[in-house]
Amino acid sequence: MVNFLLEVGTEELPADFVGGAIAQWQKRIPLSLQEQFLTYEAIEYYGTPRRLGVLIKGLPAKQADREEEIKGPPRSAAFKDGKPTKAAEGFAKKQGVELEQLQIRDTDKGEFVFIQKQITGQPVTEIFTELAPQWITKLEGRRFMRWGDGDLRFPRPIRWLVALLDEEVLPIELVNGSTVIKSDRLSVGHRLLHPATVTIPIATAYVACLQKAYVEVEPAKRCEQIKQQVEAAATKLGGKAVITESLLGEVTNLVEWPTAVVGKFDPEFLSLPPEVITTVMVTHQRYFAVKQNSQLLPNFITISNGDRAKAEIIAAGNERVIRARLADAQFFYQADCDDHLECYLPQLENVTFQEDLGSMRDKVDRILEISVQICEQLELDEQQRNEIESTALLCKADLVTQMVYEFPELQGVMGGKYALVSGEGEMVAKGIFEHYLPRGADDLMPTSLTGQVVGLADRLDTLVSIFGLGMIPTGSADPFALRRAANGIINVTWQGNLEINLAQLLEQGAADFVTAHSDQESPLLALQEFFIQRIRTLLQDELKIDYDLVNAVLGENDSEYTQRALKDLLDVRDRALFLQQIRNNKQLDSIYETVNRSTRLAAQGDLDTQQLDPRAVVNPAFFQKSSEQAFYDALVELVPQTEAAQAESNYQVLVNSLTKIAPTVSNFFDGTESVLVMDENPDIKRNRLNLLALLRNHARVLADFGPIVKS
Repeated sequence: MVNFLLEVGTEELPADFVGGAIAQWQKRIPLSLQEQFLTYEAIEYYGTPRRLGVLIKGLPAKQADREEEIKGPPRSAAFKDGKPTKAAEGFAKKQGVELEQLQIRDTDKGEFVFIQKQITGQPVTEIFTELAPQWITKLEGRRFMRWGDGDLRFPRPIRWLVALLDEEVLPIELVNGSTVIKSDRLSVGHRLLHPATVTIPIATAYVACLQKAYVEVEPAKRCEQIKQQVEAAATKLGGKAVITESLLGEVTNLVEWPTAVVGKFDPEFLSLPPEVITTVMVTHQRYFAVKQNSQLLPNFITISNGDRAKAEIIAAGNERVIRARLADAQFFYQADCDDHLECYLPQLENVTFQEDLGSMRDKVDRILEISVQICEQLELDEQQRNEIESTALLCKADLVTQMVYEFPELQGVMGGKYALVSGEGEMVAKGIFEHYLPRGADDLMPTSLTGQVVGLADRLDTLVSIFGLGMIPTGSADPFALRRAANGIINVTWQGNLEINLAQLLEQGAADFVTAHSDQESPLLALQEFFIQRIRTLLQDELKIDYDLVNAVLGENDSEYTQRALKDLLDVRDRALFLQQIRNNKQLDSIYETVNRSTRLAAQGDLDTQQLDPRAVVNPAFFQKSSEQAFYDALVELVPQTEAAQAESNYQVLVNSLTKIAPTVSNFFDGTESVLVMDENPDIKRNRLNLLALLRNHARVLADFGPIVKS
């Protein structure tokens, strides 16, 4: 068995590319090895700001010999009157076999020519010479660049290559115009601590050789070292470090030999809102903040990629930087607080939301209008309405403050702070901050009614407006983050159990848009379809509902279910969760056969899907068997139970009733008094189809059982 090492040496790479490149290799490399019929014992992936590496252990020296079946042209094209045609001769020549070796086999598409070909395995030296450059050049990421006079693109210039099969250097080349980068066994150590070249004698010695040159190539180890050093430094300060996964991951890929350095800043800056201080530290400087009993300490911890002996010099330099940043923030904060938040509203007229949609001030007016509509749906009291209207009016005012202009990450945060300074109530301040939540998949959810309602209004305005202009997301392109906006509307509604009628809001929004933009078509149908797709995705991916049960609650091209879902987002969620529950506890099995069979047969009748009462559409005079009467009587008893379940959204009552009626329906189909539904007499046939359609309609109060797959 042999081991293969590949290292790509570069100028300093963007931190986000390092992790992304490793993730791409983790998917691509095992797949490409499988395609080449190569087994392996383990793969280790490495990455620092100046290099990407992979070590594949336990490889065979060559591919195993194998027999491969290759399909050729159809028999009709390969042979005429029993003699081979040019198609057969060409296929045999291409595969390097004699005509006598061609075999005729029958397939589901007819008879075809086949050959059994013995393939001799290639040495891995030949395979990796071809594969390794592809692994490098097929990496993807943002901000790729060209350098030199060639067309080779990479986030930063490539400076060296290491390619070893055990002790042997594999001849690999990257050609970039007049520059040719050839593989060797020479790597490079830490830029400052060991700038000399490092000789890698054998592939498995890679990690140890680089460690001696002050480079920790394993990201997981580097990450753990940083975490331990930061925590230890914070403990010495008498506090606890604020360590987030995002900051830890970014810093890990900014250094090759991490060293924690402690710095301080003037305690007078602690009078700033803590979010301002941490934003300066984390977002702009990549420092770790330190807290003691939930209060920030006037210290920070940075991770140096330099000499531990120079820690004091490094700390002093960082202290000068953060003092300047915090002094600017202090000036902005004091200047912004001089005016009431409402005074910034006129300045929003100078901020464009979108070229064809007016200014941010125009958007605020639309948010306010939609917020009022939601208040009416929720039947809120006067105080709640006033708080929501104030929140809607002020929710974007901080965008034109000096602080948010300098630190855009603080939008919403500073709006809440300035609202309190301006004398607004706690709920208004909280709502201004929370109307942006959630900002991503794992973000906090808004807990205040003001934040929930105004957040819904903000996202609805964006969706209606952008859809109205025809800018509908396609593929991965979604510049206005419309998928995230729609997901936010659904999740906020679910999390807050808000009884809103989304269908009505979309209809009103689309109508208002067309009134304001008479040259545009209504975006209503596209919006409805988009939201149904989002509901489907969230039910499956976030709530883990089986795909067929999602189809059952949303229907398959069924406008009745589409409208029902959009009118009541809480109901579609609850029905999906309930269906999953009764599948898991097996109660679905007890009603599946009878309801599903009835649903399929009822499709051959003409009864609408709304009727529940058999007395209106079934004539007992046409009954020929006692099973029909029993089915009819059971449906009569079922009506008040279904209506109660429907009114109270208590679907357990409905399922219990359907479970009770199941034996009666089974007897109708297969018992001693079973009937032939499709009777020759059209009146009897219709009577029986109506019985089945009524059962289907009762079940449809919960879901369309047609798409449900048997457990």
